[in-house]
Amino acid sequence: MELLENPVRPYAWGSRTVIAELLGEPVPSTHPQAELWFGAHPADPSRLVHADGRRTSLFEAVHADPEALLGTERARRWDSTLPFLLKVLAADEPLSLQAHPSAAQAVEGFAREERNGIPRDAPDRNYRDPHHKPELICALSEFHALVGFREPAATLRLLRALDVPDLTGHVELLAAEPDADGLRALFTTWITLPQSMLDVLVPALQEGCVRLAGEADPDADFRADARTVLELSERYRCDAGVLAAVLLNRVTLAPGEALYLPAGNLHAYLSGAGIELMANSDNVLRGGLTPKHVDVPELLRVLDFDSGPPPVLTGSADGSWIRYETPAEEFLLRRHDAPVPTGVVVPDGGPRILVCTAGAACLRSPAGDLDLPRGASVWLAAADTGLTVHSRVPGTQLFLAGDALG
Repeated sequence: MELLENPVRPYAWGSRTVIAELLGEPVPSTHPQAELWFGAHPADPSRLVHADGRRTSLFEAVHADPEALLGTERARRWDSTLPFLLKVLAADEPLSLQAHPSAAQAVEGFAREERNGIPRDAPDRNYRDPHHKPELICALSEFHALVGFREPAATLRLLRALDVPDLTGHVELLAAEPDADGLRALFTTWITLPQSMLDVLVPALQEGCVRLAGEADPDADFRADARTVLELSERYRCDAGVLAAVLLNRVTLAPGEALYLPAGNLHAYLSGAGIELMANSDNVLRGGLTPKHVDVPELLRVLDFDSGPPPVLTGSADGSWIRYETPAEEFLLRRHDAPVPTGVVVPDGGPRILVCTAGAACLRSPAGDLDLPRGASVWLAAADTGLTVHSRVPGTQLFLAGDALG
């Protein structure tokens, strides 16, 4: 077991307080801090902090001796790579609308772009690796997101409450086919509109949202939807993603609640802090609310237009831990909250990363102890078994990331 030093990604939508406070650094930070990465992603790996003070890239360490760090079976199963990437995500502004491909789509898309000679770092590259990217977000604070397509009947009620004459034909398009095919038709229409039409429709939608948000007693959900669309339209003027946002479920997570985002799920994180755990991939298909490349035909190939509210995960008891089950084999997230100082067993099984997000703890092994103040993290190789972690103050919170192979 070894402490980790972890990179901070300074995207413009990030917070100037959340990650800085977690790491005990000056607040506010000089630049927005959007994501704190824990893992062996080649673009920005964590570094192992050795007892003698040396630092080693976790990516390079896994590459040099995958069987020792991952275990023999897992090194074979995961092609000698760490299969997951753990993050603290801190959003003060909305992220782009995006979706991720399935495993089969990633393999096919990566091979196609390789054949076409598109450089892997090109801005118009969709598939930077041949892997899928399912992900889980667990809220650390109140967390707001747009996730998946809303049921068409509910979307029709919202669109009619907005009462935007310029959108009447679009509303009737969905009303004539209130199912997945109708959602596909309407989303495709909106995402492919010429800018001249977006310059008319988005301001008209804004006006409808202003009216609805200002009504004395509108449906509470509709008011929240209207305010979200207004916030997005102020940041992304006349962007097709503003129209698309009307079609999506707006979800608010309380701390400890989580969402699993499978392949094809169109989503955008709006605000809040959370622990994000995902397969170790860079494959993203964007759908708007961004100046970055949007490949509409490829996005439409991967999107899942099945509708309905996304299930909110609260986790299930796993000894002294809360375990978040998902269909993904690449990752499994556990959470431990200690209202009073106590010691708990750290589950064994493959490589793991342990992070202290509140309070302070001590990790104990036959080889010695490691202190884990708030913000600290530790790498546990497959051979690091028989460990216990002891919270030192009330309110200590720990997250443990690993794979789901058992």
